[in-house]
Amino acid sequence: MPSIFTKIIEREIPADIEFENKNIIVIKDIHPQAKTHLLIIPKKEIPSINDIQEGDSELIAELFFVAKTIALKLWIQDWYQLKFHVWAKGGQEVFHLHLHLTSDL
Repeated sequence: MPSIFTKIIEREIPADIEFENKNIIVIKDIHPQAKTHLLIIPKKEIPSINDIQEGDSELIAELFFVAKTIALKLWIQDWYQLKFHVWAKGGQEVFHLHLHLTSDL
């Protein structure tokens, strides 16, 4: 069964999209924990950080480059946080890899 993020990527569910390219989509979190709370999501459905493979290394690096680009665009480059949750015990609610970008600026 596709994740909610896959449904967003495929435009089956609406979302507030901040950025998109061929590999990644960035959306606003629907339950923000900070003034700025974005989810940086690879379009490839990977359940968790524990499920990445060596062949995913460029994609994972791209998540961080996109985060940096978004932070610069939003003028929050001097203070922001990046966070992965890993599986349910680690706070992950959607089992499709995603990187949280948060800032209170």
